[in-house]
Amino acid sequence: MKFAVVTGASSGLGETFARKLAARGYSLLLAARRVQRLDALKLELERKNKVEVECFPCDLSRPSEADGLAARIEAGATPDLLVNNAGFGTLGFFHETDYARQVEMVNLHVLATMRLTRAVLGPMIRRGGGAIINVSSVAGFWRSGGNTSYCATKGWMNDFTEGLRIELDLLGSPVVVQALCPGFTYTEFHDVLGVDRNKVPRWLWMDADTVVEASLRGLESRKLFVIPGWQYRIGAALGELLPFGLRLFLERKSPHKRA
Repeated sequence: MKFAVVTGASSGLGETFARKLAARGYSLLLAARRVQRLDALKLELERKNKVEVECFPCDLSRPSEADGLAARIEAGATPDLLVNNAGFGTLGFFHETDYARQVEMVNLHVLATMRLTRAVLGPMIRRGGGAIINVSSVAGFWRSGGNTSYCATKGWMNDFTEGLRIELDLLGSPVVVQALCPGFTYTEFHDVLGVDRNKVPRWLWMDADTVVEASLRGLESRKLFVIPGWQYRIGAALGELLPFGLRLFLERKSPHKRA
């Protein structure tokens, strides 16, 4: 039986990953802050899919708790798949926002991703197989006012994943790494963030099932960047190709900007 670790599994894309992986016969280690939601998901998946599910309640924005999850992973069987999905966003100009919250974002998106990847990558390479999905964002290709740290940490996640891919290619390793870069997705994420959905055109929204299926298909073809939706693939390409001045102009129009 294959084994997967999914962070941020109590809702959104993480919960969708958990459901789809359980349906594919994976046993699961699910990590998130909300214990009751994790427990409910565990009972549902075990009953419906006849798989083993372990819950690991933790707040990965706290380095000590990220270390705890990493230690649990290192002490057990090497996962076939790690999904670094846990994340959050904030709105507001950087100099006005709660600085501690910005530090938590860096801890979660950057340090926890590094720590958990380090916990599984060496064993995967030695075993000769495995996969890591870093749930990034199309925001990693663009910047927006009022969302500075989020875009910066997702940009780091993209660069980190690409760097790992280069190293794996140099080693001739079959281990797969992927940066999943969705755009606006129907989950709790934007509700918590406070983004008014009515200000975002409907054609920009995608559902979580579509995003996760695109990610899992991408693993089969060893796709490094999975950007669900033609509109976001075009947008990501433009973000790299547009003249600097034009890109800044468009970034100032971002729906994420503070009202």
